Amino acid sequence: MKEIYEKKGAGRSIRGIAEDLGIARNTVRRYLNSPEAMRAKPRRPRSSKLDPYVGYVDQRLEDGLENCVVLHRELRNLGYDGGYSILKAYVSPRRRRRQPDATVRFETAPGEQAQVDWGSLAYLGEDGKKRRIWVFVMTMGCSRACYVELVRRADTAAFIQCHVNAFEYLGGVPQRCLYDNAKVITLGRDEEKRPIWNQRMLDFALRVGFEARLCQPYRAQTKGKVESGVKYVRRNMWPSLRFTDDADLNRQSLEWCDVVANRRIHGTTHRVPGEMLAEELTHLGKLPGRATLAPYLREDRKVARDGFVSWEGSRYGVHWKWVGKTVQVGQRRGTVEIWAGEERIAVHPRSQQLGQPFTLPGQWEGLPRGDNRPRREAVAVQIPMGEVERRSLDVYELATLGGAR
Repeated sequence: MKEIYEKKGAGRSIRGIAEDLGIARNTVRRYLNSPEAMRAKPRRPRSSKLDPYVGYVDQRLEDGLENCVVLHRELRNLGYDGGYSILKAYVSPRRRRRQPDATVRFETAPGEQAQVDWGSLAYLGEDGKKRRIWVFVMTMGCSRACYVELVRRADTAAFIQCHVNAFEYLGGVPQRCLYDNAKVITLGRDEEKRPIWNQRMLDFALRVGFEARLCQPYRAQTKGKVESGVKYVRRNMWPSLRFTDDADLNRQSLEWCDVVANRRIHGTTHRVPGEMLAEELTHLGKLPGRATLAPYLREDRKVARDGFVSWEGSRYGVHWKWVGKTVQVGQRRGTVEIWAGEERIAVHPRSQQLGQPFTLPGQWEGLPRGDNRPRREAVAVQIPMGEVERRSLDVYELATLGGAR
């Protein structure tokens, strides 16, 4: 366009300009008289299958969800049948920019190592208040197969229980587990920078048969596989969960491990973690039986006179015959188990609020009454009617007259 003005300013004719540019003279004349008329008009934007869902995507981006895999999964549940690339093109310019951290990745042999970490996740409770729950992630160093569990307590007992559940899920015990410097693992370091181990956790590791190792202080990247796993849980699993209680929450987390995390093509290995885990199983050690692990998984509690055990601010019922005796309480994937030695005497859903009581079915069955007779359920007794004696009505008339006198 600029070239046309320059040639006109040089005294060139319309014919000469048209010949130089290879266009019609009328085109040159129309442009010189009205340059705006020759500008290309903007195209009308084409409709997209994503258009009806843009409001939902914008809201999820505002909520902090920027993972297109999760968004695509949620949109498909809402009826979206468009492609992933359209969604990614829409989300990409709207993402918050982050500075990537550089780190070095070390690969390990099958069964050699698992990486373990705690993380916390926030959510709004039914009362509208912000709450947090702890997430445990164990990631196998070779296959990248992972186990996820969510718990309310960030103490050693819960941490050990999560280990047992993870070893059972993954199929065995690795040679070593790598941790950060959390208090459930170490109480700090001595003057020579040696770790001061949490003795109960160290005893558990020795009993089960794996070596506990710590990453360098303030260098959690030295166990980057599980650090990536925590981020993966926070960005991929957590935003889509809708749960009623802890048992339901952990049921969904196991389903996510089975269907999503361990069935995807991993970005580093380019293989399916679940398939690689099947190859890794022969290199894992055997987990000891529950009887061996019981001292690490349960806490002693005395059964009160009302037949309830107090634990974590709530009350859990057992059969009345255990009143006054010491039992053991532990948690397992959203439930509370009560044991008497090797006998499991009660299982309850884990309480979601302080002070909540849970009664065991048949808790008071057979309890003696004040007259030392056992309590029994009311039983309907059918009386046979065929044996009633038949009498003359005169008998009843005489009885009435006798009563009148």
